[in-house]
Amino acid sequence: QVQLVESGGGLVQAGGSLRLSCAASGRTFNYAMGWFRQAPGKEREFVAGISRGGGSTYYADSVKGRFTISRDNAKNTVYLQMNSLKPEDTAVYYCAASSGVVVVKVEYQYDYWGQGTQVTVSS
Repeated sequence: QVQLVESGGGLVQAGGSLRLSCAASGRTFNYAMGWFRQAPGKEREFVAGISRGGGSTYYADSVKGRFTISRDNAKNTVYLQMNSLKPEDTAVYYCAASSGVVVVKVEYQYDYWGQGTQVTVSS
């Protein structure tokens, strides 16, 4: 069993930056990790993913070049650095853990989910 706790959300003006963190419980951190988001009235969507070792990353087209996913396996933590934020980035952001090795982009391939953290970008 893995518990994931997100932090770092908040209110920011358009063009600003935020860094989300996701801390995982447990002795090992042998999971591929991902970030998803869900805006009001919309389905949850994939944002970014990172492989178990951290050597591979993948981004949704909508955030490519603005967001960066990274991980510190010594701290059991994954991060999402979000720059040049836009109002359309407003959503609840969730981190998720997959028992696979490679980056995965679909929800059903993730085994554990955090509770989410709200990100609001004002125009």
